[in-house]
Amino acid sequence: MFDSLSERLGSVFEGLKRRGSLSESDVNGALREVRVALLEADVALPVVKDFVDGVRERAIGTEVLRSVSPAQMVIKVVHDHLIEVLGPETANLDFHAAPPVAVLVVGLQGSGKTTTTAKIGSWLTEREKKKALMASLDTQRPAAQEQLKVLGEQANVATLPIVSGQMPEDIAVRAMNAARLQGCDVVLLDTAGRLHVDEALMAEVAGIRNVTEPAEVLLVADSLTGQDAVNVAQQFKERVGVTGIVLTRVDGDARGGAALSMRAATGCPIKLLGTGEAIDALEVFHPDRIASRILGMGDVVGLVERAAETVEQEDAAKLEEKMRKGTFDLDDLAQQLRQIRRMGGMDGIMGMLPGVGKVKKQMAEAQMDESPLIRQEAIIQSMTPKERRNAKLLNASRKRRIAQGSGTTVQDVNRLLKQFKQMSSMMKKVSKMGKRGLMRHGLPGLPMR
Repeated sequence: MFDSLSERLGSVFEGLKRRGSLSESDVNGALREVRVALLEADVALPVVKDFVDGVRERAIGTEVLRSVSPAQMVIKVVHDHLIEVLGPETANLDFHAAPPVAVLVVGLQGSGKTTTTAKIGSWLTEREKKKALMASLDTQRPAAQEQLKVLGEQANVATLPIVSGQMPEDIAVRAMNAARLQGCDVVLLDTAGRLHVDEALMAEVAGIRNVTEPAEVLLVADSLTGQDAVNVAQQFKERVGVTGIVLTRVDGDARGGAALSMRAATGCPIKLLGTGEAIDALEVFHPDRIASRILGMGDVVGLVERAAETVEQEDAAKLEEKMRKGTFDLDDLAQQLRQIRRMGGMDGIMGMLPGVGKVKKQMAEAQMDESPLIRQEAIIQSMTPKERRNAKLLNASRKRRIAQGSGTTVQDVNRLLKQFKQMSSMMKKVSKMGKRGLMRHGLPGLPMR
């Protein structure tokens, strides 16, 4: 998300940095480019106008003109104003009520409500250590309740047993009663959607809200819908009282205008981001980190947190010990490849590092996707346990067998083995430096094409 906006703003600020000092006309010219960039990112026109006016008011004057680095000061002003538009602080889910706390999930059909409900259930169970119960109130869409049940099994989150013929309000009441009896902390209520906002939908959702008195009413919106998402958010806000927004498919949206527009147009904080199809692809929305990523400053804190969530401490300790002893093998390499994929692949990692916008663009132009990681992992999986522990066993006939089993070529196998040999050699050098050398060098080598 925000890739094109980040790229455009980056070029604007690069132009400013080349100037020793900035005049009022320089700032105005830059803000015209910012305005175009925001409009191209599908940000609503009133939001763009307010944003540019707010930045201009702060950027023009003695504060900038007397600055040692005027361009950096303008970037800071834009950064600070972006945070204000996205939300002054991180808005967490509100569970300050007597359990079970009801969370109402609303939105249009196809926005990803059911999948998002399961993701939130998994997130509450795994990260927040809360006992959750999910219930589908969608009696309109065929197999909607069955879909949530299947997702619940995948996420290891309990779902309310399906009783045919019940109305949505009755299902909601039954879910709340079941949650009390089972000692649940949170009840996630997945409501029905429509192709567009209509009176029947609003009345149904309002009725469910009245009988459950939810602590949170989360609007799930597809970030790809752009300005339509803003209109939907405003109508749900007026009729149902939305307390927070969950943006889905942000991994597929290069513009990001919906995020900027919805927060500004409704006043509702964006609380969560759906970052992929996997059940654990859900992130807390941090306005300051998102603003930094938009302006190419990266999100190192987010990267560290993502690594901490995906790395098993016991596995990391074992790997560190093997690296220290210089006994790194192909099983360990496969583990590292899986780790990179769990963290969102090279693209996901690069997107969170500061100052790598141009490198990331070059990678995209070179079409460096996850396929090399998947191919390398497949090659290693096609080896026998003995071969993975001792790469010296891999002669020509074994390589042909491995290539055939992994759907690759002997050249691909040789390329992987060459990379592994280089890494192993580096490991031995690092091991001689002790723990400080290990921490300084880390895991050398990146997946090759």
